[in-house]
Amino acid sequence: MAPLEIETDRLRLRPWREGDLDAYAHMCADPEVMRYMPGVMTREQAAEQIARFVRHFEERGHCYWAVEDKVSGAFVGRIGLTHQQDWPEDPHKTDVGWLLDRAYWSRGLATEGAWASLRHGFEELGIERVIGITLPDNLASRRVMEKLGMAYRGEARWKGFDLVWYAIDRREWRADRGSRTGS
Repeated sequence: MAPLEIETDRLRLRPWREGDLDAYAHMCADPEVMRYMPGVMTREQAAEQIARFVRHFEERGHCYWAVEDKVSGAFVGRIGLTHQQDWPEDPHKTDVGWLLDRAYWSRGLATEGAWASLRHGFEELGIERVIGITLPDNLASRRVMEKLGMAYRGEARWKGFDLVWYAIDRREWRADRGSRTGS
């Protein structure tokens, strides 16, 4: 499958490049960035994760893309869709997610990139439903999910964590799409 780039007003979601590892590993070593993740990562773990993202795109046509600032080209983080095969709460396993470098927090970038990811999933790939999963106290991510039009679906225990999850169907997304600017 050919690499895909998606542009929004401020972001470029793109395939991973060899040069992304330094910035990604630095971001994933920041305890504050990783507060709601299983833990900080070593450089080697970050490299392995990037390789998994690339394989995931080759297999499914979506992944967590590398994200850069459209104007400066600076690395912002990762945003996109992934398939959570062992998610127990719903037959639909496509999850939208984001992880941004701390320098890019509180600017609406997670919402902007996640919206573009949903558009790709629903319009280009024909995905029927997308879920969002987070820890209950990750209020920023919960707000992003709500801004995306995702509805709270409940609590779940998964991979040793107590989580909350949200979902949006393609039909619901299409109804909400008219209020969006495409960013």
